[in-house]
Amino acid sequence: MDILYQIRARQDSFSAGEGRIARLMLDDVGFAASASLEDLARRAEVSTATLSRFARTVGCRDLRDLRLQLAQASGVGSRFLDPAGTPEQSAFYGQIVGDIETTLRQHLAGFDESRFADAVKMLGQARMIHAFGMGGCSTLCSDELQVRLVRLGYPIAVCHDAVMMRVTAASLNAEQVVIVCSLTGITPELLETVELARNYGARILAITRAGSPLAQLADIVLPLQGAETSFIYKPTAARYGMLLAIDVLATELALANPEDNQERLRRIKLALDEYRGGDDHLPLGD
Repeated sequence: MDILYQIRARQDSFSAGEGRIARLMLDDVGFAASASLEDLARRAEVSTATLSRFARTVGCRDLRDLRLQLAQASGVGSRFLDPAGTPEQSAFYGQIVGDIETTLRQHLAGFDESRFADAVKMLGQARMIHAFGMGGCSTLCSDELQVRLVRLGYPIAVCHDAVMMRVTAASLNAEQVVIVCSLTGITPELLETVELARNYGARILAITRAGSPLAQLADIVLPLQGAETSFIYKPTAARYGMLLAIDVLATELALANPEDNQERLRRIKLALDEYRGGDDHLPLGD
């Protein structure tokens, strides 16, 4: 149950006493979750009986269940519970750019060239590469891997469906590599799929948060940093760290065999020019 939603949704139907309880809980979820029943009743200026009636009104079995639901709600973090003002447009435009710059510099400083070198060697030995990702950024970035690698001649397929990922993992062997994209490194379906792929000998390259459960399952990790700001309304800047890792990896792969890759890119450029025209510096199929 989302107890805070249940309380907000019923505000117009509460009695005067129940309304005071609702406002108290919405204004200070942490206090409501940890305070004694006597303190709650005293702060809301109601009786314990009114508290019990309130618990049932919002869908809880009893006061104990209400307190449990409040404790769970308070666990999401203060930045999602405290009232937040709306910044001026120019201010948050600048904050978005600033966060992107910060995360790019943090990730670049944390990258280890030897890890990328090991990843290039692993992918160069693979008969087939599979890219897995679930969720907004991870889905986008696994597709980005296919765009980057296919133009360099690497055989790569992408999958986002949990069932199809399991089917794919069960068909793998030691000649194949799985690249797994995950900002958090804790998505259950990805962890189960990686364990299955490892059972059949596949090598795992993870682009994920350092020290995460997914990172611990991988043969090679390109580590991400996922620190978030208190401004909850904008998309996470951490996804730019994942894109940076992919750009560095793709460039390392291209430079590992520059002459062959130059010829591939020339052929792609020729095919695209015949198809769409345009000047010489348009993106190469992006």
